[in-house]
Amino acid sequence: MIVLVVNSGSSSIKYQLMDMKDEKVLCKGIAERIGIPGSRIVHKKDGEKFIVEKPMVNHDEALKFVLETLIDEKYGAIKDFKEINAVGHRVVHGGEKFSGSVLIDDEVIKAVEEFSFLAPLHNPPNLMGIKAIMKLLPSVPNVAVFDTAFHAKMPKKAYLYAIPYTYYEKYKIRRYGFHGTSHRYVSKRTAEILGLDYNKSKIITVHLGNGASIAAVKNGKSIDTSMGFTPLEGLVMGTRSGDLDPSIVTFLMEKEGLTSEEVYTILNKKSGVLGLTNNFSSDMRDIEDKALENDPLCRLVLDIYEYRIAKYIGAYVAAMNGVDAIAFTAGVGENSPITREEICENYLGYLGIKIDKEKNNVKGTEKVISTPDSKVSVLIVPTNEELMIARDTKEIIEKGIKQIEY
Repeated sequence: MIVLVVNSGSSSIKYQLMDMKDEKVLCKGIAERIGIPGSRIVHKKDGEKFIVEKPMVNHDEALKFVLETLIDEKYGAIKDFKEINAVGHRVVHGGEKFSGSVLIDDEVIKAVEEFSFLAPLHNPPNLMGIKAIMKLLPSVPNVAVFDTAFHAKMPKKAYLYAIPYTYYEKYKIRRYGFHGTSHRYVSKRTAEILGLDYNKSKIITVHLGNGASIAAVKNGKSIDTSMGFTPLEGLVMGTRSGDLDPSIVTFLMEKEGLTSEEVYTILNKKSGVLGLTNNFSSDMRDIEDKALENDPLCRLVLDIYEYRIAKYIGAYVAAMNGVDAIAFTAGVGENSPITREEICENYLGYLGIKIDKEKNNVKGTEKVISTPDSKVSVLIVPTNEELMIARDTKEIIEKGIKQIEY
């Protein structure tokens, strides 16, 4: 089975074409600057990168160009669209309706549209990608894989906020969590690497990128996660504040004369690491470099970043009443030896964690980095959301089922 994985953003579309017989990536790429001058496709096949510039005014044109590239004699990996057996789509928000991946039909499209008020920047472009593919490949089945689905069955004690219950009933204000596809892949892979029974395990997955979140995965289920009603809650991130006293919002509005939209922009786009460093950088690589040069502000910011992560890990050890393994993933998690080492050595010694510094001194490699006598295993597990989407798509199509329940 050949599966096309599509991740549609507002001005870009990422894609991968995979042969699920051996889970091989045949080609992949991104259509960039959709509706903006200078639109192009950056396409990779067999280790080679090709850049093709072409005007793409909307998602329909962009995906038409992507499909043409897939069958191109020079750049392509297949000879005919008919070789594509199914398309898997990343969709950010599935609300409370979807607790697993689902075969797309009119009812699913309507539901995703309804949940757009919960993810106004993401669900609408996700839908544009779905509708464009349905026009271009009308006979090919489509599957939606939701970022929120893995967390959808968290217990109420974990997802409800202590605000009047009527707001949950009226507006579904609750913790949803995000990065679910990544947390699901990484927790499953962690169990496989360690030879654990996934359904009898306690795993903490630490997804550290420009956006960051942590999940407590007990017996194969997400029972809590750091992101909440929106991706703003939780850890200190590249430009997001993470947790803060809600009264800060009204305080800033009153003292600075700010609108709600302006405060939203500050907390989402001007805070986090960027804000703490006085707009020096939102990239943790820059912060680490300066911290190692003894820059006092960057050293402080790195401490704050690591401290918040360690606090959440400690909370989730308590939530699960123990932990078997901690897995670091995503851009920072996979590529920052110093962050992994300092979190484990400065804060997690009480768990009996011991890091092998030599094993930890790697980037982007799947590896156990704790010592053999460490009471809790610590790993690097590069995430692979596209593979998870393709696997779910394959399972739904091959089994002829409507939905996978996580």
